[in-house]
Amino acid sequence: MAKADYYDTLGVSKDASADEIKKAYRRAAVEHHPDRGGDEAKFKEINEAYEVLKDADKRRRYDQFGHAGVGGNGGGNPFGGFGGGAQNVNFDFGDLGLGDIFSSFFGGGQTNQRRQARGRDVEAGVEISFEEAVFGTEVDLSLNLNDRCEHCNGNTVEPGYELKTCDQCQGSGQVVSVTRTIFGNIQQATVCPKCHGSGKIPEKICSVCHGKGTQSKRQIVQLKIPAGIDDGSTIRLREHGEAIANGPKGDLYVNVRVKPHKKFTREGDLILSEEHIDIVDAALGTEMEVDTVDGPVRMKVPSGTQSGSDFKLSHHGVPHLKSGGRGAHIVTIIVDTPTKLSRQQQELLRNFKAGQKKRSLF
Repeated sequence: MAKADYYDTLGVSKDASADEIKKAYRRAAVEHHPDRGGDEAKFKEINEAYEVLKDADKRRRYDQFGHAGVGGNGGGNPFGGFGGGAQNVNFDFGDLGLGDIFSSFFGGGQTNQRRQARGRDVEAGVEISFEEAVFGTEVDLSLNLNDRCEHCNGNTVEPGYELKTCDQCQGSGQVVSVTRTIFGNIQQATVCPKCHGSGKIPEKICSVCHGKGTQSKRQIVQLKIPAGIDDGSTIRLREHGEAIANGPKGDLYVNVRVKPHKKFTREGDLILSEEHIDIVDAALGTEMEVDTVDGPVRMKVPSGTQSGSDFKLSHHGVPHLKSGGRGAHIVTIIVDTPTKLSRQQQELLRNFKAGQKKRSLF
């Protein structure tokens, strides 16, 4: 489905001033604000349009290239509504594969009358290069975590023995105490201190972990980072956190940081860069080699190019995380004006300027 024109969304003309755009945005935002009974989807469209049109550079690229010039992939932000952008996205990769994103945040699975205890969640960080964020990569994380005891496999029982029903709570995992008050007897259920809520105790505790069910050890976790991930994103690996006796492991949350590039910047699925040319090449036109994440690409610069002009290199930007395809690379041309000219060069420019004045008389 094609995205609506940003000017139509705000109800302004394409030559509207910055002040007119701001006023139109305020009117539309008040009219469609969800807190006032407005349409939330329309309200998001209005905000998206204003974010582009209020910025002079983004507006110029939008006027020239449409949605493709401002990082739009035609399908909108696949994570819109889940925290406001890729910077706050949690990628849930399950068992290190590209599983269902966000599935674990919205239920699923069977519900138990007594919630099973689980291990502690762990947070880690990884730093990758700009190119690795664009194309994806795999990294090894070295972490010191509590893992299941290899001797008893985490069940706290010495091999050859079994778990038996807790004799204090009779397998319920809870103990009930009765307190007499002036208002009568009050019952209170608490976690059984002997079995810690599991309802089971070992016939003989493990001789290695001494009944903890865990051992601290260094682990190597292989992490697959998808192509197109952005700085500040978080990847969740289910059950790759710390272990607990007789229960599932916690989760591992990996915060991804992307190193700045010396030449490229990123804006959504766009990659932006600048190239400098001299005034002769700008006036006469030229063909030049520009750097992209895919390597050098030949680009034609037409005669009469002005400083600040943008050129789009399609399919050389950032891959879309969900919809497939890639964004564009936008090259901004900067025309360098010489600061030191020889006498001959100055004379040539004077003659050129004089020739222009003569032509203008006729």
